[in-house]
Amino acid sequence: MKIAVLGYSGAGKSTLARMLGEYYDIPVLHLDTVQFLPDWEIRDEQEKKKIVFDFMQQESWVIDGNYSSLYKAERLEQADKIIILSFNRLFCFKSALNRYFENKGHTRPDMADGCNEKFDLEFALWILFWGRTYSKRKEYKDIYNNYRNKTIRFYNRKQVNDYIASLK
Repeated sequence: MKIAVLGYSGAGKSTLARMLGEYYDIPVLHLDTVQFLPDWEIRDEQEKKKIVFDFMQQESWVIDGNYSSLYKAERLEQADKIIILSFNRLFCFKSALNRYFENKGHTRPDMADGCNEKFDLEFALWILFWGRTYSKRKEYKDIYNNYRNKTIRFYNRKQVNDYIASLK
């Protein structure tokens, strides 16, 4: 089983990926752990690609994150299931803010070591506006249309919870 989890920042991609990895007993790669080195330093592009490429050689996986440059097209092709979290911006904002207060001063398990949780104006604007451009919304719609037979699109947490419950 290969599962790609995509969606807006703050929607819960990493949490869902972790749950799916546990349910199917398959490895999970959080692309944020590939993108960043300690203290939010960006990892070298070739090194990032090698990490993702090597991970994708496994028989089964869950990969969470958007990152187009990290074999996104190949991830979508290889995936048996694509999940898109299309939650509204206010939910994502509140979720990311709550995550910040829960993890303030610490590094989440789905983030690179040494990248303590942060929430700044740039990230807030990304969640509310910059990460929701027409082209991003169109991209998710195109993925759904191009891979309709293997894509699930969730619009709220209840739909995700119902889906997880249906697996058990």
